[in-house]
Amino acid sequence: MHEIDDQSQYFADAPPTIVPLLVKPHFDALTDEQKLYAHHVSRAAFLGTRIVLRQVSPESEGIFDFILALYDAYHGNWPNVQKAAGITDQALQDFLSYATQFLGNGGNYKGFGDSKFIPRCSQETIDALASAVPKAKEVLEKSKISVAAFYATTEQPGQMHLGFPDKGHLSTYYPDSPDITQDEIEQISDFMAEKKLLPENTRLKKTEDGNFQLLIASGLAKPPPEGGDAGPETVFDLGGKLDGRKLELVYGDHIEELAKIALQIKKAGLNAANDRQKQMMDEYAKSFGSGSLNAFKESQKLWVKDIGPMVETNIGFIETYRDPANVRAEWEGLVAMVNKERTQAFQKLVDAAPSMIPKLPWSRDFEKDTFQAPDFTSLEVLTFNGSGIPAGINIPNYNDIRQEIGFKNVSLGNVLSAKAPNEPIPFIHPHDLDVYQANRDQAFEVQVGIHELLGHGTGKLLQETEQGKYNFDISNPPLNPVTNKPITTYYKPGQTWSSVFGGFSASYEECRAECVAMALSCDFSILNIFGFGDGSADMHGKAGDVLYTGYLSMARAGIAAVEFWDPKSRKWGQAHMQARFSILKTFLDAGEGFAALDATEDGDLSDLTVWLDRGKILTVGRKAVEAYLQKLHVFKCTADYEAGKKLYEEMTHVDEWWATKVRPEVLRRKTPRKVFVQANTVEKNGKVELKEYEPTCEGMVQSWAEREV
Repeated sequence: MHEIDDQSQYFADAPPTIVPLLVKPHFDALTDEQKLYAHHVSRAAFLGTRIVLRQVSPESEGIFDFILALYDAYHGNWPNVQKAAGITDQALQDFLSYATQFLGNGGNYKGFGDSKFIPRCSQETIDALASAVPKAKEVLEKSKISVAAFYATTEQPGQMHLGFPDKGHLSTYYPDSPDITQDEIEQISDFMAEKKLLPENTRLKKTEDGNFQLLIASGLAKPPPEGGDAGPETVFDLGGKLDGRKLELVYGDHIEELAKIALQIKKAGLNAANDRQKQMMDEYAKSFGSGSLNAFKESQKLWVKDIGPMVETNIGFIETYRDPANVRAEWEGLVAMVNKERTQAFQKLVDAAPSMIPKLPWSRDFEKDTFQAPDFTSLEVLTFNGSGIPAGINIPNYNDIRQEIGFKNVSLGNVLSAKAPNEPIPFIHPHDLDVYQANRDQAFEVQVGIHELLGHGTGKLLQETEQGKYNFDISNPPLNPVTNKPITTYYKPGQTWSSVFGGFSASYEECRAECVAMALSCDFSILNIFGFGDGSADMHGKAGDVLYTGYLSMARAGIAAVEFWDPKSRKWGQAHMQARFSILKTFLDAGEGFAALDATEDGDLSDLTVWLDRGKILTVGRKAVEAYLQKLHVFKCTADYEAGKKLYEEMTHVDEWWATKVRPEVLRRKTPRKVFVQANTVEKNGKVELKEYEPTCEGMVQSWAEREV
């Protein structure tokens, strides 16, 4: 059995990079009713915290309670905690650094990377803290976790990473089921698709007798009288490879949290700005109460139609990145205010989209018949609860809603602009540093805008929608531009993108969207929409600086990505970073002297930087990206799993040089990922006040203690 050679790679960041999510001027500009609406949805979002913790690891909820018990015992006076426990200044600081990263990631596995992180302080420090605070010791005992659970699973290194249990990894989407196999999970997924039972709010448990329980998140312990989404039945006989076994639907997963969440959602509905918002809140409450994802889909249809609200919200089981099967979703809640000034630029991008999509490297056969212009807003985030905060969002993820009704894009402005002072920037050459620092925020905004709108917002899944009916001409199928032959694969009835492409679908789709951003950011008319240049191609002006910085940023991210590849399991732990690594490889494989990795001495990578020929971005760089993008897109549209898997495995393969030479250097120079201290809202006599906190470890813990979740 392999053991972990070097635990230091799993140490919590010291110190963590803590930044405030600044939002006060935007919140203060709301009316009293808007503030109440925002407050109740924010409360609902945070009341899902324990759901997130349970979705991460068996010990996360207990560690959360342990941290807050220490805070409560001494009312946040950490020197008094230190004195009672008899620990050193350094031990206290190490514990607080760990607590901050834990709270910022919604558990003890990185929200961005899916690997466990552990305290730098010793187990004796945790023991001393527990002994000093009886309530803290009690929560550990009640949670049935030992102090060792904070630390590395030394004899089971695979458990340091989230993934399929039968591959030696950890996933609490499959609780108490160490012997459940990937094949069984996929068989159950196929059965659920046949029954039109959606998986996002479920967990799957294998019982001791070899049968299965589908745990459905709901505020009620039983299905509603009219039956659940699959009808009145709750026990099903399985077939195929699972013949002779049963699947039982068990309602009431996260029952206490979802009952409280449904109540807050109903209160939000009383302060909704219009009937559509109120109906949306009613459908949310129905979904969270009964466990119905059909009701949740109704909420998402109403959400898409709720154009330009002053307070933007979305809440529920949304993204599937952390489920190794890529079908079960993490709890997530967003509350934000619209930034009208920045939204104008995004609206211009929406207006330009119909003229931009034809510039992408595929024919109309692989694109929606009509582009349904979405709502695209720049938001200032009040609350984002989950395992981390993205820079942009494109939802809903249900393809039928996207194709029939549309979707929304949001760019999270105060997340994009949040920076820690004197942040080091590894892998950028000194002669590029000035232009990079001057333009990286603008380049990132352009990238996020195109990625969300024209990346995730493009493409048509060619499908047999029902027996004998197709959304393309089956008698004269489209020509595949990769093979120059008619397509031979397509989606069958009931199949979805994620059900066909499975565990690598999330990373693959992020890669496709990133490539769209890399290709279309070369269009100077798009750069002009964002306020850079006059629309004419000029690599030496401001627009050229932004474009060059965007390509540098992607290349730099591709190097940094190998931090998120685990050499023992040879597994990628983060969808976006896996994608960025493959795009860097695309740059490096483009030839003609377009891109290279540069270091002064052979074998010594201590000054490793990326080098790009700025003058070849519009020709060599764009051409290489578009060739890769075309394959990614066509394989997705045609359900060509085999071709897509082969391509993506080749492009994300980490060879020995990357694994043994580059990765150690990346780990040596890695910079801590930002964690955000978020404000709380407090209701007093029908009025809502905002309370902000210091961007410190102490401020982070206080903010969570005062949420009372």
